[in-house]
Amino acid sequence: MNIVKKGLKFGLVILILFILCNVSLYVYCLLTPKPSINKEQSYYLYDNSDALIFNNNKDWIKLDNISKVLVEATISTEDKNFYHHFGFDYLRIVKAFFTNIINGNLSEGASTITMQYARNLFLTHEKTWSRKMQEALLAFELETHYSKDEILEGYLNTINYGGVFGIENASKYYFNKSASELTIGEASMLAGIPQSPSNNNPLNNPDRAKKRQATVLRLMVKNGDISENGLEEAVGEVLSYYGKMNDNDLSSVMYFKDAVISELRGIGTIPKSLIETGGLRVYTTLDMEAQRNLEKSSLEYMGDNELEVSGVMVNPKNGEVMALLGGKDYNKSQFNRATQSKRQVGSVMKPILYYTALESGFTASSNFTSERTTFNLSNNFVYTPKNFNDLYANGPISMGAAISYSDNVYAVKTHLFLGEDALVNMASRLGISSNLKPVASLALGTSEISVIDMVQAYGVFANSGKRNVNHFIRRVEDSKGNVIYEYKDREEVILNPSLVFILNEMLTYTYDNGFIDYNYPTVISLLPKISHKYAIKTGTMDTDKWIIGYNSDAVLGIWIGYDDNRKLVNDGGVHKSIWIDTMEGYFENRNSDWYDIPDNVVGVVVNPITGMVSKDGDKHKKLFYYIKGTEPYGNSYEKDLDEVFKESTESGNSTEVEDGEAE
Repeated sequence: MNIVKKGLKFGLVILILFILCNVSLYVYCLLTPKPSINKEQSYYLYDNSDALIFNNNKDWIKLDNISKVLVEATISTEDKNFYHHFGFDYLRIVKAFFTNIINGNLSEGASTITMQYARNLFLTHEKTWSRKMQEALLAFELETHYSKDEILEGYLNTINYGGVFGIENASKYYFNKSASELTIGEASMLAGIPQSPSNNNPLNNPDRAKKRQATVLRLMVKNGDISENGLEEAVGEVLSYYGKMNDNDLSSVMYFKDAVISELRGIGTIPKSLIETGGLRVYTTLDMEAQRNLEKSSLEYMGDNELEVSGVMVNPKNGEVMALLGGKDYNKSQFNRATQSKRQVGSVMKPILYYTALESGFTASSNFTSERTTFNLSNNFVYTPKNFNDLYANGPISMGAAISYSDNVYAVKTHLFLGEDALVNMASRLGISSNLKPVASLALGTSEISVIDMVQAYGVFANSGKRNVNHFIRRVEDSKGNVIYEYKDREEVILNPSLVFILNEMLTYTYDNGFIDYNYPTVISLLPKISHKYAIKTGTMDTDKWIIGYNSDAVLGIWIGYDDNRKLVNDGGVHKSIWIDTMEGYFENRNSDWYDIPDNVVGVVVNPITGMVSKDGDKHKKLFYYIKGTEPYGNSYEKDLDEVFKESTESGNSTEVEDGEAE
C-alpha cells in the first residue's frame, strides 16, 4: 500500500513539474517577439541578366481556399492529432525517443505539422538532438502566437512538393489548376510528396508516387475522411500532369532548372541542409533569348512521335551554359538527355582527331588516298569502313576535303597513322570524361559520349585553344543576400591557337560550295540559311545524329535519336534545321565574331580537293591556311602519306576494333 502511495505521489510530482514546465514555457514564448510566418522558403533562379526566371513559391493561398480534401489528406498523413496538441504529440515523441535510443540514431521522427513548419521557416534539416530541441521550442512559440488554422495555412504554403514549394504552386505545376479545385486523386497524390519530396515526385518516380498515394488514401479511410468507395475511386482516377509553372514559362527551362539544382548539390562549400531548407537565390548562366530560340526551333521540327532531341549552347569564352534542352517534352519525360545520356557521336569526333593530326605535323593539304580500303589489323582482324553513299575520290584528297566530305577512310588512316592512343588522350585533354577505347573505329565516333561533354570539347576550339569548365551557376546567395558561392574562372590554354585557327577554318568547308565535286559538303543544304560564319561538323550513326558548330561567341550541339536505340529512318535532317535556326535566330541582332589570323599563319591558294598549289586549269581554288614554313609549294604533294602509312601499319601495331560506320 505504501508503495502505491509513493508511486502516486511520484506521479503527481511529475505531473505538477510537467504542468509547471509547460506554463513556464508558455509564459516565455508569450513574452518573446511574435515570429514571422510568411517567409517563403524556395529556390529563386535568375538568368544571366539577373532577371527572376523561376520561383517555386509565388502564390500564397488562404486556407479557406484550399481544397478540403487536400487539408484532410495532409493532416491524416502528417499529423492526425494536429488540432488536439500544443505543438508536439507527446505519445509520438515518447515512442520515437525509445525507438531511436534502441537504434542508436534519429531514424524515426515525431515531428508534428507545427514542428515541420518551424523547421522549414527557421532551421536546417540536419538530424541532431540540438536541432530537435530548437524545433520543439519554435513550435511552442508558433502555437503560442498563432491559431491552428494560421499555422496550417503557413505550412501548406511553404512545404516542399518535389522541388515546388507551396500547395498553390504545386497544384498549378502538377495539374494546371488552383489548390481549391483539386480532386481526391490529385489531393492525395500531392499530400504524399512531402514525406520524401524527390522520391515521391510523380513526374520523376510515378510508381513510387502511386504507392505513396495509396498509403495516404488508406490513412484517410482510417481517420474517417473518406470511405472505401472514395479510396477506390481516387486510386482509379487517371491523373494528367502539366509540369509547368505558368503559361508563360518555357517548359524546356525545367531541364535547365534540374541541371542547376544538380550542380548546386555538387558544390561542396554549400551545406546540404541549407539547400534542403531553401530560400537560396541562385544566379544562373541561362540566356533566355538563346533558350527561347532553342525551344522554338525544337518545337517547329520535332514531330509528335517518339523521336527525341537534346541540345546544349555554351559561351566558350567563360564556359557558361546559355541554353539547354534535355528532351522534347519535360511533361512526358524528365530524363535529361543533354547531361545524363551517352550516345555514339559519329563523325563529330573527327575534329578532335584532325587537331591531333595538326599537332603531329599534318597540314590542311596533307593527303591520303580516298578509296575502298580494308585494314588488316592485329589478331587477323580486318576492318572495312565505308564512306557515306559509298563515294570515294579514288585518288589523294587533302585534310580540308576530308573534313568537307567527312571521308571515313581518310579518318581511319589518320587515326592508325597517329596511333589509337593519340585520339583517346586528346579527347581526355579536351574534357571528355567517357572511358574511350583505343580502337580503329574510334575515329568514326563509335564510342558513347554525352552532349555536354562534346560541347565542352568543341568549346576549346571555339575559344582558340583555351579551356573553360561548362557550368550553370554564377553565384549563390542565402535568404539574407550573403554570397555563399561564386564561380571562379579556371581558364587554361591547352591547345596551340594557331593550329586551332587552321582547324576552325577547315570546319567552314562543310558548307563551302567550292568543294562541290565528286561529292558534296556534308551541310551544304544549310548554306541558304547561313548568314554568319560558323565552324560546323555533323555525325551520323544508324541510331544517332549530331551536329555541333560554333563561332567565338557560342557553341551549340544538337542530338536526335530514340531512347531505345532504334534505327533512324526518314528523320528529315531535323537536327540540322534545329541547329541553324537556333544559331541564326540568336545572332539575328548580334554581331558574331570570327577569328583573327595569327601572325605565324599564312594563306595559300590551292586546289581544295588535292591540297596542291593551285594551277590555271584547276576547277576549284581555295585559300588554305598553314603555319609558316609548312605551306605547300610547286606542283607536288607535300608528302606521300599513303606510303608512310603502309610502312607504319605493316609493323602490326594496330588494335582490335569494333565494327562501326559513321558519316
